[in-house]
Amino acid sequence: MTDEARINATLTQLARGEVPQSEQILGQISVGIEFLTDFWKEQYLEQFIAKGGSKIKFITGRAGSGKSHALSLFTSLAKQEGYLALRLSARDVWLNDMRDLYLSILKEADIEALLREAADRIIEQMGHDPKWIEENHTFFDHLAERGLADALTRQELRNQLRRMFLANPRMDNNFAIACSLLTGSILGHPILEEENQNLLYRWLGGDRSVRVTMLRPLGLAPSKVTKYNARNLLGSLVELVHVAGYTGLVVAIDDVEVMADASGMNPMRYTKMRREDAYESIRQLIDDIDTFNHFMVVFGFDRIMLDDEAKGFKSYQALWMRIQNEIKSERINKFVDIADLDAIASEVYSPKMVVEMSRRLAEEVRRINIETRVVDEEGARALIERAKSGAVSLPRLVNQATLGSLKEEDHGMGV
Repeated sequence: MTDEARINATLTQLARGEVPQSEQILGQISVGIEFLTDFWKEQYLEQFIAKGGSKIKFITGRAGSGKSHALSLFTSLAKQEGYLALRLSARDVWLNDMRDLYLSILKEADIEALLREAADRIIEQMGHDPKWIEENHTFFDHLAERGLADALTRQELRNQLRRMFLANPRMDNNFAIACSLLTGSILGHPILEEENQNLLYRWLGGDRSVRVTMLRPLGLAPSKVTKYNARNLLGSLVELVHVAGYTGLVVAIDDVEVMADASGMNPMRYTKMRREDAYESIRQLIDDIDTFNHFMVVFGFDRIMLDDEAKGFKSYQALWMRIQNEIKSERINKFVDIADLDAIASEVYSPKMVVEMSRRLAEEVRRINIETRVVDEEGARALIERAKSGAVSLPRLVNQATLGSLKEEDHGMGV
């Protein structure tokens, strides 16, 4: 796809009221939500997480309140701060099985790319630049061609692998051995046969066909990825991300309200037992979060997860006790675990801000010849009042007013 086609596709997404995939355009049209995302960036990405902490946050609001937009913007900010930032949807991942969640994160993270980046860090530690290595050459080939592949250098390579993986207390032993062997093969010493490399990648990726007896000759204990060890392996993956050179790992999981959707059209239909298993998995992750380093998870969900006492978070007290905002205030507390975008819109969005939001959206969408109209301040005030008392969130109302999709009785909200 050409750059022009990609831009047009992104602008078409905007015209449909969808979150744009382009991070540049996403930043250009973001107004108001920075109240939260910039705070998280300053307090967590730049400070707490960067210094080794870990945190779980939740973000909620009515349909169209900007949850997906906020998650996309936050992951974009995380990338700018040097994090590996991933976005998942609960419509694609079973949250009741920690194994499935871990393997989904592992797949998105691209384990092979991470190991190559870890190999680059070792090359740098040994005083070389990865860019100096010729294409289709390993680091050891590079050294050998320059007469530097002596016994001491080989020993130093093994020592670097040991320090990064085998002696790393934050890594599961099997995970560390697999990473050490695979990274050694990337470096060119110690080399591992291609068949065994494939075996280790399959084991890391949770391939159920891998027989545990095949792992013994490689020094691994005979075990598979299960829901019981997945949390420990997730911690190992976070550590791999960090030693590979990233500030840390940020994972945004959207559409969590799918757990309360009992319609027949929902392919991820949760039974009561599955839903409680999912809540228990999240509860355990919250309790264990302090054992992780440089890790942040943000769950996004519709208000039904707070309002539906039979299927939402309140139905599982062990989880609800850990995430509820115990102290109520008339002013927004940006440190709370559950960020309410509806409350933020009510307190933060001024008529001028709404006009600016409309103007930026119109400016982008007009590039593909879609007719728009920017709301004026009088129309902005009307939208703000309507959002406070209606079922439609303010960002969605602004989108509809700008793109001319509000009902006829709402004419007069734009110019």
